[in-house]
Parts: sequence; C-alpha cells; structure tokens
Amino acid sequence: MDRMVDADTGYQAVRYKGAVVAIHWISAALLLTQIWVGLQFADMAKGPARDGLFTWHKTLGVTILLLAVVRLTVRLRNPPPPFPADFPKWERFVAVWTHRIFYFMLFAVPLTGLAAVSSKAPGATTSLIGGIPLPLIPGLRGVDGLGDVHEVLVFTTIALLVVHVGAALKQQFFDRTAVADRMPPFRSTGR
Repeated sequence: MDRMVDADTGYQAVRYKGAVVAIHWISAALLLTQIWVGLQFADMAKGPARDGLFTWHKTLGVTILLLAVVRLTVRLRNPPPPFPADFPKWERFVAVWTHRIFYFMLFAVPLTGLAAVSSKAPGATTSLIGGIPLPLIPGLRGVDGLGDVHEVLVFTTIALLVVHVGAALKQQFFDRTAVADRMPPFRSTGR
C-alpha cells in the first residue's frame, strides 16, 4: 500500500503549502534555464563563449543541487497533500512515481555532471561564477563515460518534464478534476 496513491481528500483538493509552491516554481525556472544553457554550449566550438556558458552550467547545477537538498528537507517535513477522490488511481500512481524519479534526478543529474567534470578537469577544483572554487570528486580523473551517463540522465529528465507538464495541462484543461487545485496558480476549471 502506497499512502500517496491510496489516500484521498474527498472531492476537494488540498493545496500545497506556500514554501513548497515557491520551491517548485524556482526549481522549474532553474531547470528550464539549465536545460537551455546546456543545450547551447554543447554544440559550440571551444573558446571563451563556450567556457562562459559552461561556467554558468556548472553554477546552475550546483544551485539546483543545493535547492534539491532544501526541497527534500521541506518535503520530508511537509508531505504532499493526498490527491482528491476524483483523480484516478492509475494517474495517482504515475504522478507519485514521476515525482519520486524527479527527486532522484534533481540529485543524480548535478552529481553526474560534477563527476564528468571531475574526470576531465585538472586540479582539485573547478570554477563557478564569480571564481568560486567547487571541489571536484577525487579519484575520477581519466574515467571515461561519465559525461555520457550525465547526458542520458539529462534527456530522461527532459522526458519527465514533458510528461509532468503534459499531465498538468491535461488535468487543468481537459479532465478538469480537482487535482488541478493542488499547485498554485492553477485552479480546477470544472468545479
């Protein structure tokens, strides 16, 4: 039995708390920015412009990782509200496991990115925006394939984002169940 799948709040939705909502939308903005930056520098020729974007990419990755720690801490103290009763169980299951995989990715993607940088960068640190030194993971210098793992996780995360946004839009504009009420600024349009 999975409480998140089986529990419900009746036919009224319980909204997420304000801190959770803020973290959600900040994470979304950072993640979309990170994807854009990553896709931009990936195909650029080596040089100062690419190096600058790569520094931004590393900095955003660290920011996302730190926010993921805050997000998980807040989530453990504030479990998400159960779904409303009119939200089908199979969709609850997909939603719950999509969110769980997202949490995993919020840690795994930045850490595999750091591992990939650690495998190629000389020295014990890499620079972030403002020259802030980020310690590298020791013992990974020369390990091949870490960038490939990072890339697979990035594209998996993009696929999860598409599923998540698609499901949110489906609930908001087509199904019109009370589940749309859980995450501001959305509101159920069918009630």
